[in-house]
Amino acid sequence: MADEKDDKKQSEISRRKFMKNTGYVAGGAIGGGVLGSLLGTNFWSGNDQTSQEKTSGTDDYTRALMYFTRQEDFDILSAATERIFPEDDNGPGAITLGVPYFIDHRLAGGYGQNDREYMQGPFSPGTDFQGYQSPLKRHELFLIGIRALEDESLRQYDTSFTELEGEQQDDLLQQFQNNGVGLKGATSATFFNVLLSATMEGAYADPLYGGNANMDGWKMKEFPGSKMSYIQELDSEEFIEMDPDALRSHTSH
Repeated sequence: MADEKDDKKQSEISRRKFMKNTGYVAGGAIGGGVLGSLLGTNFWSGNDQTSQEKTSGTDDYTRALMYFTRQEDFDILSAATERIFPEDDNGPGAITLGVPYFIDHRLAGGYGQNDREYMQGPFSPGTDFQGYQSPLKRHELFLIGIRALEDESLRQYDTSFTELEGEQQDDLLQQFQNNGVGLKGATSATFFNVLLSATMEGAYADPLYGGNANMDGWKMKEFPGSKMSYIQELDSEEFIEMDPDALRSHTSH
């Protein structure tokens, strides 16, 4: 049993290290059907839904719902994003980073309404170069996908998605990724890939937009954030470690 725990812990560290050391964000290789083979399927086994209340000890006005009207839907979204971007020894996961709130806020705006995007048919599965392919707007796709996750969880396990073991949640998400679940108006793979993309964006976007709390997503990748200039560092031949700056830092003084 101890060996199994050690192996699982090593898998978690290796997976986050992979995310840190590569430029993959979403779509392409990760979203194209090999998420399990690249990141492993032994995702973080914690299922502490109370962690979504964490704000690193500070009040944060971004931690308020703007789109979701049912807490159950938001909780399912939170659990799914945590499986995609789990907490481990390298840093916080999606819930602590505020990724679910980032997605909620985006769904309440132009992203959720597909503003300025061509939304006329015919629709097809498309290719990586054809963009979003569904008559559903993104906010509709998320609601349908989230509730389909819950329906499949109840059907297959007779338990809510948020109450499943981590491996069971992974199995359901893998089914969506592999297009193994029927949805109206879109494929389950489309929902999974959009969820994956939004999760990664929330982990690494500027904290101004509700995710990447305390810039911890940037810190895990040693990304400097929004710097005004690098004039003082241009002549250095050594790698320079620096604390990241967020957009707010340019207006706080």
